[in-house]
Amino acid sequence: MNANNRWLLPDGVDEVLPPQTRQLEAIRRKALDIFERWGYELVIPPIIEYLDSLYSGLGQDSDLQTFKLTDQVTGRMLGVRADITPQVARIDAHRLPVDAPQRLCYVGPVVHTRPDKFAGSRNPLQIGAELYGHDGIESDAEIISLLLELLEAAGIAQVTIEVGHIGLFHAICESAHLGTDLESTVLDYLLMKDGSSLKAELDAAGVGADVTRHLLALIDLNGDAEVLVSARERLAEAPPSVTAALDEVAGLVELLVARRPDIDVHLDFAELRGYRYHTGIMFAAYTPDAGRSIAWGGRYDNIGKTFGRARAATGFSTDLKALVSLSDTETVELGRIFAPAGAQAALLEAIRNYRAAGYVVVQGLPGQHGGAAEMNCQQQMSDATGSWQLEDV
Repeated sequence: MNANNRWLLPDGVDEVLPPQTRQLEAIRRKALDIFERWGYELVIPPIIEYLDSLYSGLGQDSDLQTFKLTDQVTGRMLGVRADITPQVARIDAHRLPVDAPQRLCYVGPVVHTRPDKFAGSRNPLQIGAELYGHDGIESDAEIISLLLELLEAAGIAQVTIEVGHIGLFHAICESAHLGTDLESTVLDYLLMKDGSSLKAELDAAGVGADVTRHLLALIDLNGDAEVLVSARERLAEAPPSVTAALDEVAGLVELLVARRPDIDVHLDFAELRGYRYHTGIMFAAYTPDAGRSIAWGGRYDNIGKTFGRARAATGFSTDLKALVSLSDTETVELGRIFAPAGAQAALLEAIRNYRAAGYVVVQGLPGQHGGAAEMNCQQQMSDATGSWQLEDV
């Protein structure tokens, strides 16, 4: 790297500049206000932690996405967080231990070794909310409803919530005693909706016809709530826990419709990204303006286990920068006034008064290059009448 390109950023690493920063900050404030009104308390975890803490409940997926470094104080391995969720789980387990349900929220930067789900960015500004201590679809419904309110406040239109349940996949695989490697291969084919390759793989492994039929059915089971009728028919001979999972999905859809009659819900039982992470209901938010999910979440009851305090948990996260790029809310341009250089009492008092009235006042500096126009000011202060007045630039 030479002097001509030292300003370049690494691939996938971006920064936010005016005026987008003003819009980002406005949405961040709206989001935190919404969280507070719903009873979610803000926490600010550190950007680095010991690796074993950051990996809690996430396993290999987190390992691949985490930048690692050696702590010069202890010699132990540290990681730059790739996801804030495990940190919040640690806080719930040990820093703020309670038996009652606990609602926590967060916003902060994370760093990925390579682009992933956050719209391809390696340095998302992650924002999310977590609800601990309640094992039921009511808390899942609350979290999804909170997400929808956040997306509305951010100016995201035509949101579809896609709902799935990892319990169907787990129950079918466990009943057939599929090994870890085969289960991972099966998952890949499900995500690709590749039924022919999935069947060939299962046949080659000698998997029974019933299990093969049930796994293939997951690919077809996507659509509106009516899919549940077909799912009950095609999975009628599956393990009983499959029926229980379908009951949870049906109950969740009913609760969501009661909370949000206008909600657009789509079911997909083969969309199982992050399956090692989730333990029940899974969901993602989509909009026609983006080619991938813009928010995601679900139930992850096992994440606190490695901290010695397993708690029921559900939550969501998204990238605040991605929301800004999709927002149809126009940036509010504040009136900008250019004030001349100087320290006269009357001038300084006039500047204070204009700022108190809500204007942005940029005061010039002695000998500077450029004036009001170069400072993006629409008006400037003038004392031609003996008092400081505004005139258009």
